[in-house]
Amino acid sequence: MAGSPTHQTLSVLVENKAGVLARISGLFARRGFNIISLAVAPSDDERFSRVNLVIDVEETSVEQITKQLFKLVNVVKITELHPADSVERELLMMTVSATPDDRRGIIELVGVFDGKIVDVGATVLSVMVAGDPDRLDDFEDLMRPYGIIEIQRTGRVALPKARKAS
Repeated sequence: MAGSPTHQTLSVLVENKAGVLARISGLFARRGFNIISLAVAPSDDERFSRVNLVIDVEETSVEQITKQLFKLVNVVKITELHPADSVERELLMMTVSATPDDRRGIIELVGVFDGKIVDVGATVLSVMVAGDPDRLDDFEDLMRPYGIIEIQRTGRVALPKARKAS
């Protein structure tokens, strides 16, 4: 998913007011735009929130979506975050079946992916891994043979890469 030419990440700075997210999702629903991922959180300024949207640009152009978003009163700024110029991360939490024979392998995989065991049950482990969306896809694929009981992934969050001094 990350870096896919059919997906684009938009960082939308909006006024931190009730109903803004409903207006954005309503716009997407009315226009038939598909949201691949959505994450919302307050920004460093309490007056604003940042909405990260991953959109399918195969169905609709970024320009068309941006024009529609700017028509919403509470939208302050929209930034296109291109994969080469941004850092994207996502959080995955998963409960996986863990027989006594499987536990060591699961714990090793979690370690390889810099994850954490967040809960332990008699026959299950709950794990947390954060990282690049493609890396989480790989982790999920490796955990599937153990038996994924439950999985939740957050929406993608992204920021422009820091400029390096030359």
